[in-house]
Amino acid sequence: MQYGPNPDAIYPNEAIKSVCFIKNVITRPNILVGDYTYYDDIHGPERFEEHVTHHYEFLGDKLIIGKFCAIAKGIEFVMNGANHRMCSVTTYPFNIMGGGWEKTTPSLDDLPFKGDIVVGNDVWIGQNVTVMPGVHIGDGAIIAANSVVAKDIPAYCIAGGNPCKVIRKRFDDDLTEYLLQLQWWNWPAEKIFEHLDILCSADLEKIRTIEKQ
Repeated sequence: MQYGPNPDAIYPNEAIKSVCFIKNVITRPNILVGDYTYYDDIHGPERFEEHVTHHYEFLGDKLIIGKFCAIAKGIEFVMNGANHRMCSVTTYPFNIMGGGWEKTTPSLDDLPFKGDIVVGNDVWIGQNVTVMPGVHIGDGAIIAANSVVAKDIPAYCIAGGNPCKVIRKRFDDDLTEYLLQLQWWNWPAEKIFEHLDILCSADLEKIRTIEKQ
């Protein structure tokens, strides 16, 4: 019996080539993506890595995305390589232009470094969202379209705007904590299939009938 699409397929549904499972098109070692997380882009979801910008291996920063995330077209994850030296008189990157200006090449210690971008599990990111270096987005969060996410967003919150701010919590604190402990995204495919009706139900009390792991 089939318990959902093949997580190792590029296209979960061969009839919809605008949606791909991201982990199956990644080539960079510093991008880590969980099962079933997809990118939706009519212009080629397989080109997801083009939306991870200023990502240089020598800096060592990672983009880490959990399982079952839904990412809409126009996403841009801005990595730490976009940062310029800010401790000097000018922020202009003379060194990359050549012509002898290489003598001004900054050390890594001179450059702002915000760390990894981490997106949790079951996160929905609307279209044309920009995520800045070092941001952490919690499990179950929703990011509104056209947002610029420059600060961390807590789990199970709806956030939006430029700069992106929390609009409201999705659930009360007790249910949020329950879901964070439940971690349904780590269940085997068969168990997820068995409980799909509850996971997709608007009756939030039904979820409490599932025993936590």
